[in-house]
Amino acid sequence: MLRGSRLVRPFQFQGTSSDWLPSSFTKGPAIAAATNTILFLGLFIISAAISFSYWIQISNFQIGNSANETILISNKYQEPFKVIEFPLNCSIGSNINHTQTCPTSYPTTFGNLDDLEPSSSPVCPDYFRFIHQDLMPWKATGITRDMVERAKETAHFRLVIVKGKAYVEKYKKSIQTRDVFTIWGILQLLRRYPGRLPDLELMFDCNDKPVIRSRDFRGPNSTQVPPLFRYCGDRWTKDIVFPDWSFWGWAEINIKPWESLLKDLKKGNDRRKWMEREPYAYWKGNPFVAESRKDLLKCNVSDSQDWNARLFIQDWILESQQGFKQSDVASQCTHRYKIYIEGYAWSVSEKYILACDSVTLIVKPQYYDFFTRSLQPVHHYWPVRHDDKCKSIKFAVDWGNNHKQKAQAIGKAASDFIQQELKMDFVYDYMFHLLNEYAKLLRFEPKIPEGATHLCSESMACPASESEKRFMTESLVKSPSVTSPCTMPPAYKPQVLGNLYRRNINLNKQVQKWEDKYWENLSKQD
Repeated sequence: MLRGSRLVRPFQFQGTSSDWLPSSFTKGPAIAAATNTILFLGLFIISAAISFSYWIQISNFQIGNSANETILISNKYQEPFKVIEFPLNCSIGSNINHTQTCPTSYPTTFGNLDDLEPSSSPVCPDYFRFIHQDLMPWKATGITRDMVERAKETAHFRLVIVKGKAYVEKYKKSIQTRDVFTIWGILQLLRRYPGRLPDLELMFDCNDKPVIRSRDFRGPNSTQVPPLFRYCGDRWTKDIVFPDWSFWGWAEINIKPWESLLKDLKKGNDRRKWMEREPYAYWKGNPFVAESRKDLLKCNVSDSQDWNARLFIQDWILESQQGFKQSDVASQCTHRYKIYIEGYAWSVSEKYILACDSVTLIVKPQYYDFFTRSLQPVHHYWPVRHDDKCKSIKFAVDWGNNHKQKAQAIGKAASDFIQQELKMDFVYDYMFHLLNEYAKLLRFEPKIPEGATHLCSESMACPASESEKRFMTESLVKSPSVTSPCTMPPAYKPQVLGNLYRRNINLNKQVQKWEDKYWENLSKQD
C-alpha cells in the first residue's frame, strides 16, 4: 500500500468517536467521567503511536516539489487508500518564448522497491520470451557506441534516457504522427515506472519495413549488426521490434488509444453474438498499398461467383470529411469471419481484427510485430494461402459454418488473448523489459547529444493540435504504478523454439491438406 507520501491519502472512516464502544458504556451519567477518561487515554495512545511510526518512516521519503522527490511504497498499512493523480498542467512553466517547460512535481523515483505490491499477473505472457531472441545478435559482443551510430542511417530519432529523463534528437519527419506518439508512449512508461529505467541510448525507425538484413552481416569481414528499433520484423532481418504508435491513438484516422478502444471492442462483441453475425468473411481497408491487397479484391462477391467474402475499400479522405462515421473499428464486428492481410508491411489493424470474436483469416504473413509470434494456427486464427486466396477463403468460411462450435472457439481464443494478454499493462511491461534488457547490453555511457530536446508529457501535449492533445490526455499515465512489472520469462531453449516453429508449419500444412481435399471432392461432384 502507498502511505506516508504525496501519492496517496487514506480514506476517512465514518461515524462518531464512540461508535466502537459497547452500548453499556454509553448509558447513564455515572459512567460519563469514566468514558471521557478512556477516550482521552485512547486518543493519547493512538497519537503517540502515529508520531512514533512517522518518526521511524520519515527517513524513507521526502515530500515537496523537488525534482528528486521520492515516493514511499509500503504494504505495512492495510487501510483503504486512493492514489493521488498528476494530470497535465499546461497553465504553468511557459517561459518568455512561450515554450512549455516540464514540471518538477511528478515523482521521479520510488523509495522502497521491495515494498511494491506484487503484480496481479506475476509472469509475463509468452511473447515476452522473444525479447531475448530479438536481442540475441548482441548477447556475446554487447552494443558499442559505433553500432548505435551506424543505425542512424535510417532512424527518425535518437532517444536518450539519463537519470529518468527523456531526451530526443530528431533526424527527419515520420509518416503522420508515428514518431510523436511513439515518443509519447515512452514518456508514459517513464511516468508509470519512475526511476526504474536505466540510462540508455537508442535509434528508432518509424517506417514500415525492417531494413537490418541478416545477410549483410555474415562472413569474416562483416561488421557488427547495428541495433535499430521499429514496429515489425521478419525472418530475414534483425530489427528490434517495439509496440507501435497506435497504442496511444492514431489521431489522423480517429482511432482511440488502446486502453479505451479495448473496452469498446468488448462492448461491440456483446452487441452481436457470433451466431447472429453475417456468415461471410469481411475486410475493409486500403487496397492500393500492396499488390496482395489488390489481388484480394478479386475474391469479392460478383454476379458470377461468391467466394464467401465481403470486401470494401476504405476511402480515408472521404471518411475524414464525413467525421469518421463509417470507420469505427468497434462497430465492425458484424461478420463471423474477418480477413487480415498485410499492406506495405505489417498492419496495425491486426490487433483490432483479432479482438472481434470473429474467426480471423490471416493471409500468409511475412512480418511479425511484438506479440504475434505467440499466436497459434487453428487455435487463435485460420491460415489462408497467399497464392490462392479466393479458394482458401471460400473453404475457411464453409468449414466454419459447418463446424460452428469449433469456429466460435477460435474467434474466442483470439479475442481472449487480446483482452487478457495484450492489455495496456502488458504493453508497458513489454517496453519496460525490452528497454531494460537492451540497456544491459550497452558497453558505453549514454550521453545527451548537443541539440537534443528534453521532453515530458507537458512539453508534448500542451502545444499539440486539438486531436493529438485529446488522445494524449486520454492515454496519459496519471500516477506511478502501485505494482511491479510482470516477471520476465526466460528465453526459449533452441530445441523448444524449433519445436514451436515446426508445430506452426505442420498446422498450416494440415489446413492446406483439408483445403485440397475439399476442392478435390467438389471437383468430383461437378
